[in-house]
Amino acid sequence: MTTSQQSPTRNPWLWVPSLYLAEGIPYALVMTVSVIMYKKMGIPNDEIAFYTSWLYLPWVIKPLWSPVVDILRTKRLWIITTQLLVGAGLAGVALTLPLSGFFQWTIAIFWLIAFSSATHDIAADGFYILGLNEKQQAFFVGIRSTFYRIAMISAQGLLVMLAGFFETTSMFGLSGSIPIAWSMTFFILAGLLIIFFAYHKFILPHPMTDQAKVTGSEVAGFFKEFLMTFVAFFKKENIGPILAFLLLYRLGEAQLVKLASPFMLDAREAGGLALTTTDVGFIYGTVGISALTIGGLLGGIAAARKGFKFWLWPMVLAINIPDLVYVYLAYVQPDNYFIINLCVAFEQFGYGFGFTAYSLFMLYVAQGKHSTAHFALCTGFMALGMMIPGMFSGDIQKWLGYQNFFIWVCIATIPGFVVAKLAKVDPEFGKKAA
Repeated sequence: MTTSQQSPTRNPWLWVPSLYLAEGIPYALVMTVSVIMYKKMGIPNDEIAFYTSWLYLPWVIKPLWSPVVDILRTKRLWIITTQLLVGAGLAGVALTLPLSGFFQWTIAIFWLIAFSSATHDIAADGFYILGLNEKQQAFFVGIRSTFYRIAMISAQGLLVMLAGFFETTSMFGLSGSIPIAWSMTFFILAGLLIIFFAYHKFILPHPMTDQAKVTGSEVAGFFKEFLMTFVAFFKKENIGPILAFLLLYRLGEAQLVKLASPFMLDAREAGGLALTTTDVGFIYGTVGISALTIGGLLGGIAAARKGFKFWLWPMVLAINIPDLVYVYLAYVQPDNYFIINLCVAFEQFGYGFGFTAYSLFMLYVAQGKHSTAHFALCTGFMALGMMIPGMFSGDIQKWLGYQNFFIWVCIATIPGFVVAKLAKVDPEFGKKAA
């Protein structure tokens, strides 16, 4: 049964936007905002890159524990529970930031937030299907993506800018204290997630199909089917080139993304641009994400008209060539704020347009009997492809310096071209039906 029955009914506008705001904010905090925070707190680049890259792990292995979310209790309960856990975790980060051992404590708490957030993703996406009928699902798919983007902009932009404001203000007796400034920011975030928890506890519908699979035969059968779908994925034709594409297409970007913000924040004598926290929040959280979104939208429109294969090479060029702007920024170290914004916008637009090829490739690979499970496995390999290069990017930057590191990033894009050459795709895939 693809349509769902709800009891009682709820207007989807009351919960779909807020659900995807609650999904996007923790991911942005763990993946991006934590890097900026640790840089401002004085943690070296190599440690930032290594430990924050490990935070990708819950999203790497998310497909492996998604059956647990599906068979135990209801997705509604998973959603509100994980939102409460994320809120408690953010409060824990706020409390431990002023302590001397803050790095170890906050990394451990971010791990818990990451696992809770990844679990929330599984439950929310499943609940979306159960809580809406087919017509509503089609109507709200763009709305949920929009509010997820708003969450990313809010976390990477507005909240980072808020932390920057707290860093420089003399209000509240802060006197420019960076630990207290970020602590206050995370207390606000914790309160926001607790509000989401309380709101969704009362407003989320109770779909009749949102039931736990608790009988022994159902559980055993479910896990057997999951194992079969897992094996079937690795039996796909051309699985070698498929895995190479998933892991290497973004090899350069995976390293760049971990050091871009630290580069912007570092002092000029250290090779950076000496921007403020507020500057970086605006550049990446508003200008950057806006350009990324526009690039992604245009990529989708282009692929729908000519197909994935036609646009594959333009998209490979788009995601890789703009990395050269960081070589320019590292060598010239411009102090013109407009130029810096323009460079980041150009790189992020190219990334958004080029990432469309990656998304379409995952959809193409996932086609078949087990499309949902296989797409989830693709997303796991996608996270792994970001996690492993990111772990070592800080060491490489420390060894080479920013100028040579960004040259290395450009060299690291070469495997992306190789795997694109090896990819075998139906020329008609992605074209909008006439």
